[in-house]
Amino acid sequence: MTYLRLTRRAATLVLCLIPVAAVAAWQWLPNEAEQRPFVRVARGNIESSVTALGTLQPRQYVDVGAQASGQIRTLHVEVGDTVKQGQLLVEIDPATQQAQLDAERYAIETLKAQVKEQQAEHLLARQQLRRQQRMAADGATRDEDVQTAQAKVLTTQARIDMYQAQILQAQATLRSAQAELGYTRIYAPMSGTVVAVDARQGQTLNAQQRTPLILRIARLSPMTVWAEVSEADIGQVKQGMQAYFTTLSGGGRRWASTVRQILPIPPKPLDQLSQGGGSPAAGSGGASAGASSGSGRVVLYTVLLDVDNADNTLMADMTAQVFFVAGSAHDVLTAPIAALQGKSDEHGMRTAQVLADNGQVQQRSVRIGLSDRLRVQILDGLQEGDRLLVGPTGTGS
Repeated sequence: MTYLRLTRRAATLVLCLIPVAAVAAWQWLPNEAEQRPFVRVARGNIESSVTALGTLQPRQYVDVGAQASGQIRTLHVEVGDTVKQGQLLVEIDPATQQAQLDAERYAIETLKAQVKEQQAEHLLARQQLRRQQRMAADGATRDEDVQTAQAKVLTTQARIDMYQAQILQAQATLRSAQAELGYTRIYAPMSGTVVAVDARQGQTLNAQQRTPLILRIARLSPMTVWAEVSEADIGQVKQGMQAYFTTLSGGGRRWASTVRQILPIPPKPLDQLSQGGGSPAAGSGGASAGASSGSGRVVLYTVLLDVDNADNTLMADMTAQVFFVAGSAHDVLTAPIAALQGKSDEHGMRTAQVLADNGQVQQRSVRIGLSDRLRVQILDGLQEGDRLLVGPTGTGS
């Protein structure tokens, strides 16, 4: 009987404690707001920039071609060789040019001999004219004979003048032949590195139709980045603007530069060029940029940046990830853009949901500054360590 009474008392005590435990458990459970993900406002560095892809090219280069036709007898350089201005690069067989030069010299000698012959005839004609004039004074000759003698003097003088003019013409042709002979020895027009060789020893060149390209010499410092910037971002890029870029092989290294030039017209696509649309505006050696036809048309403008390359780390045709720095700030309050609501107004104000220590959610107006498209600078409205709710109602557009 005593045992039964104890059991009933225990059961009654348990039933009384259940509500108390439920209340305590409810107080310890987090509320709905605290269960949502949040981020904290923290200090850091932020940079607002425009990104683009580019291609590295030497800023200074020259294509060395042949102005003389013939077979390449000797090619003195290879790709990668460093050359000095005036250094002999290529020798073309000069047999044809030498023969032409000799022919012009012989032609001049022939004309000079003809001039001497005409001078002798002119001297004889003058003597005959004087004799006819003396005889005419004595009435011993006819007027017709005097006139004939005068005509012969004039004729021989005209021939002398003609041959002398032909000598001048032949001398000009001789100088051209001498130049043609000189073109068979090609020298470096500038100091630099041989970056391409498009001809081989023994190859026959024909300079009559077009100038054959033999090799290219470039100065590998400075280099130029030909960056392609989209139409949506080109308005933020200005001449003289600070920029930097990285390469795939750079191991995270940054190369600093400034915008040297923004080409005003994007290159035309190949289909327009084939219809007589003109040549690309980017020019030789630049990164190609253009637009595709149709509704999905994307316009890319070319921006040029120069960078020193004294250690020859950068190479032609390397791909560069370029960042045009519109603004930067160090050790400032930052927050993820996803934690802000709405779009910025004209004063740069947006809304954030702040989770207070008591679990309540507060709506705050926040003034923002620079943005790197992932984070944003907080100028006013939040403090370091504030918890910002992130979720369907807290995600900005």
